Amino acid sequence: MPIYEFHCSACERDSELLVRSAKWKGAKCPHCGSTKLLKKLSVFASSVGGSAETPTCSGNPGSCGMCGTGRPHSH
Repeated sequence: MPIYEFHCSACERDSELLVRSAKWKGAKCPHCGSTKLLKKLSVFASSVGGSAETPTCSGNPGSCGMCGTGRPHSH
C-alpha cells in the first residue's frame, strides 16, 4: 500500500497515511480523528542510472526533491 500525504481541514495539520489508493476516503486524521482529509500532491524521489551522486540543489522546486516543499533538508 502506498503512503499518501493528507491535510486535515479540522485541525489544519498534515499527515502521512498508509492507505489503499482507492479507499482513502473515510481515513481518520491521526491527530484529531476527523475524516475531513484532503489528499495533497506529493513530491517523490527517483533515481536514474547507476550513479550514486548527491542531487544538486538550485533552490528551485524539484531540483533536489525537497527544495520548495518547505521541509527542512540539507545537502
